[in-house]
Amino acid sequence: MTDDLFAPLELRETSVPNRVMVSPMCQYSCEDRDGLATDWHLVHLGSRAVGGAGIVMTEATAVESRGRISPEDLGIWSDEHGEALAPVASFIEDQGSVPAIQLAHAGRKASKSRPWDGSEPLQPDHGGWETIAPSAVPWPGDGDAPATAEMTQADIEDVIDSFGVAAERAREAGFVVAEVHAAHGYLLHEFLSPVTNRRNDDYGGSFTDRTRLVREVTAAIREVWPDENPVFVRISATDWLPDRDSWTVEGSVDLADDLSIVGADLIDVSAGGLHPDQEISATGPGYQVPYAERIRTESEAEIAVGAVGGIESPEHADAIVRNGRAELAILAREHLRDPYFSLHAAETLDRPEGAEPPVQYRRGF
Repeated sequence: MTDDLFAPLELRETSVPNRVMVSPMCQYSCEDRDGLATDWHLVHLGSRAVGGAGIVMTEATAVESRGRISPEDLGIWSDEHGEALAPVASFIEDQGSVPAIQLAHAGRKASKSRPWDGSEPLQPDHGGWETIAPSAVPWPGDGDAPATAEMTQADIEDVIDSFGVAAERAREAGFVVAEVHAAHGYLLHEFLSPVTNRRNDDYGGSFTDRTRLVREVTAAIREVWPDENPVFVRISATDWLPDRDSWTVEGSVDLADDLSIVGADLIDVSAGGLHPDQEISATGPGYQVPYAERIRTESEAEIAVGAVGGIESPEHADAIVRNGRAELAILAREHLRDPYFSLHAAETLDRPEGAEPPVQYRRGF
């Protein structure tokens, strides 16, 4: 039988009940809790699990304080942070979904105000901090933002260690999937792309050296993550900078092969976010799905892929899986519009057994 949106997905010894994943979506809602999860995170993520999604993933969760995009971002750089997230993971799992966490570091795109406050660079006296990056190249247009420091070897080792320790905390909190955030212009993507990585040591220059950090971070997480549970890596398949020496889909295919060797089980394929001059080659429903399909078909590794980008209908999500373009349909904005997307999709596609509402909600379906 051809896999469809409501066929279970087996990754290592983890069984995902269907092929719908809630994409990581920053909520900027920690307020004064210094990266600690709040009731907002429990209700936001929990409602999508009630809504039947196979995997529910947290927003980008910073592995160290300076790795937050904004002061209101979620974090997991202490045991207290892990304890605050444990009820979220538990509730997601109780609803039959797989709890997942995206481990992240914002790099040069850190120390900003929230989007609804303008996404402006924050000075230290307004809660900001010095950012770090592979090279001392700040985000274009940041003006008088705090300096962006080129990372030393010690900084690199600290970041790798921070990802590994964060994964241990996430495991203890009850998360089943760990995702490495190496997309959207944040720290690990900054190392991948020659646009932002101008180093001449073991972490810059050649493809092998520019991809070293994401491979080492993935390996560090795999080392502490349970053998039976999967590790994902989110990448931007392209920088969308065609007139520059930049990160490309061809490089992403090769990276998928390398990540498979160090223990990654699925590549979560997005695009862009590295530079404001990006030229998006296409828009509309599913505009990034071809990147996932290329990695799935051209990679020499047997590694699963997830497709994201403008997936808005049950029929579209189902077709992506049925046509072998990706193993997972990953939805962001549609889950903001409809937390119960998977339950409604099961009705639409006449697969009521694929995502069943909790007993408390059944009279509504």
